[in-house]
Amino acid sequence: MIEIEHKFLTLSDAFKNAAHKKTRIVQGFLNTHKERTVRIRINEKKAFITVKGKANDKGTSRIEWEKEIPVSEATFLLNLCESSLIEKIRYEIKVGNHIFEVDEFSGENKGLIIAEIELSKENESFDKPDWLGKEVTGDIRYYNSQLTKFPYKNW
Repeated sequence: MIEIEHKFLTLSDAFKNAAHKKTRIVQGFLNTHKERTVRIRINEKKAFITVKGKANDKGTSRIEWEKEIPVSEATFLLNLCESSLIEKIRYEIKVGNHIFEVDEFSGENKGLIIAEIELSKENESFDKPDWLGKEVTGDIRYYNSQLTKFPYKNW
């Protein structure tokens, strides 16, 4: 499957009032090679292993494969992950025909908030809410795999 997404910073926390879902996430990376990443994620009561390929030149699309795994296995695998873990609260906000996922990071990345939108095609248009800020798509500093190595608090 090809994942097509855009990432943005936020201008305010107004997205919280519009959120229809809020989920605590803990994740780590078994592999952060530049050609691929292997992620373990626990979303409260569900867990997943995800493999992502290298992004295209614009940073908007890449191959993504994901499979649900037992939480007990994910918890075990988090102990094998590189560097530190990512902790965040994800807010889901419906805007027009799309869902924005806004991640409010904690721990070593506290203060960082990133909004993402997944699209079905590269040139698909979407509504931009007032709280959406600067686009950071393709800036690897904002990739979760990089935030484990170079946390926001050290920028």
